[in-house]
Amino acid sequence: MLVLNLGVEPYEWAWELQHRLVEARQKGQLDDILILLEHEPVITLGRTGDESHILASAEELRRAGIAVHRVERGGDVTYHGPGQLVGYPILSLEAHHLGVSDFMHALEEVLIRTLHDFGLPAYRREGIIGVWVGESKIAALGARVERGVTYHGFALNVAPNLEHFALIVPCGLVGASVTSMERELGKPVAMPLVRERVIKNFGQVFAVSMEEIALAQLPVSRRKMAGNQGQPA
Repeated sequence: MLVLNLGVEPYEWAWELQHRLVEARQKGQLDDILILLEHEPVITLGRTGDESHILASAEELRRAGIAVHRVERGGDVTYHGPGQLVGYPILSLEAHHLGVSDFMHALEEVLIRTLHDFGLPAYRREGIIGVWVGESKIAALGARVERGVTYHGFALNVAPNLEHFALIVPCGLVGASVTSMERELGKPVAMPLVRERVIKNFGQVFAVSMEEIALAQLPVSRRKMAGNQGQPA
């Protein structure tokens, strides 16, 4: 499985990148790929997300520099920002003999193992997609499947600005608290090490070898997408 390690990227650009790579995967022009990146501050709503779960006004969001996008994934309202590791697995469910529910639980397992690697007793809750430490949510998941290929994925709170989560009802869970690896460990956490562990655990859970690749090696590039930035393919 390919791995594309990116930095802090605008949400719109990464959203379009996913669409382009999903199309390539559906056509058999690309192997399965895991995109890892961070986002500039953004709030996203899933296809049935409740807009009332965004608690801040448009003006407050503008002052905070937080964009808002409604997208086609499952789930409700989610925040992304620097210090949060976002993963977009674009893979064929059929090739892995997985149903959608199995796929989501496998993603949870990747994150649970990663958090255990750092000494955090992470777990899943029955009937609620996500990963928790104590009574607080530390990772959110939401995916979309089109013609058997997945996209969107997971967001693991390494060291984001947790104050921004007060602007939403995270994942539509009223009263739920949100935490991060940094808060739980009481010390800084190296993002490159978290990425390394996620890649390792992804390979183990999905029983695949992981091969890092550069953006320029893919059938899309920044230059090709620059003219349509912000528009899904």
